Amino acid sequence: MSSSDQSAANTTLLRPPPQLEEYWLFIIMTTAPSCVFLYINSTIIFTLGSKAVFYHTSRYILLQNLLVADTCQIAYSQVMFLIASARVRTTYVPCTAALLLGNFFNGVSPLTLTMMSLERFVAVCDPLRYPTIVTIQTTAQAVAGVWAFSALNVLTRVLLLLRFRALDSVLMVDVCGQQNIFSDPASDLYSKAYFGFLFASGSVVIASTYVGVVLAAKSATTNKSSARKARKTLLLHLVQLVLSLLSAIHHPILFSVHSSLPKATAIRVQILLYLVVIIVPRCLSPLIYGLRDQTVRPVLLQHLCCGWRCSGSERQSQ
Repeated sequence: MSSSDQSAANTTLLRPPPQLEEYWLFIIMTTAPSCVFLYINSTIIFTLGSKAVFYHTSRYILLQNLLVADTCQIAYSQVMFLIASARVRTTYVPCTAALLLGNFFNGVSPLTLTMMSLERFVAVCDPLRYPTIVTIQTTAQAVAGVWAFSALNVLTRVLLLLRFRALDSVLMVDVCGQQNIFSDPASDLYSKAYFGFLFASGSVVIASTYVGVVLAAKSATTNKSSARKARKTLLLHLVQLVLSLLSAIHHPILFSVHSSLPKATAIRVQILLYLVVIIVPRCLSPLIYGLRDQTVRPVLLQHLCCGWRCSGSERQSQ
């Protein structure tokens, strides 16, 4: 896409459709599910901190880390979406800070999913050594490594930005967006390499652990039920990884959509892409773990219902 075509696409992004009612319908369609899953995620995070079995178990520590990153990403994405929808313009410095914050959270989820897959692999394939390999200390080190790696990504982007662009204090011509700040070739190449590395490494690890669990399931000494649950969890991890990294190609898809479709149709497609590519991947964790995990589920239902009308569901789940 030429620079003129890209500029034209940028000016049409998130411009309110002619019908005011349809515009507010789009806002409700994006805000309502975001608020629902923010509440559910926050409830699960509170649930995981409410009992010692959760914050003394490596699996649930990694889950809590994933949920914190997903919750921050949902809140960040929705706020940025509403700001762009209202055509609010800022100066370059706060816009850059906001985008860097989003990049920081965006890298935590795929890395945590990779760690969770390794944890399940050790639990199924080497259960005797699991207590010595996967400890609270090693889990804390893994979580710290995930956030440090994501912070290193942000630092690299800052250095590239300072080298190729001067951050002025003047008002931006268009709304705040990745395409308006990280537009130099070096930043674009780095972004593709970074997300390519996350996808390739995460896919290899999850696929390898899945094969390992399948082979371990054929052993007579392996718990068949545990191996079957682990296989399903690893497949769900792979789906989550693919969906979470789709955000890397979100903006190129938007440019293609706005350059090839009528404006009204393009805006509708953009709303759908936002829900599918940005919101849905961050909402899978509570559905996968909050409802499937027999330890988390009864406590979660009790907290979701504020302690009442859930006793029947809790007894059923037990």
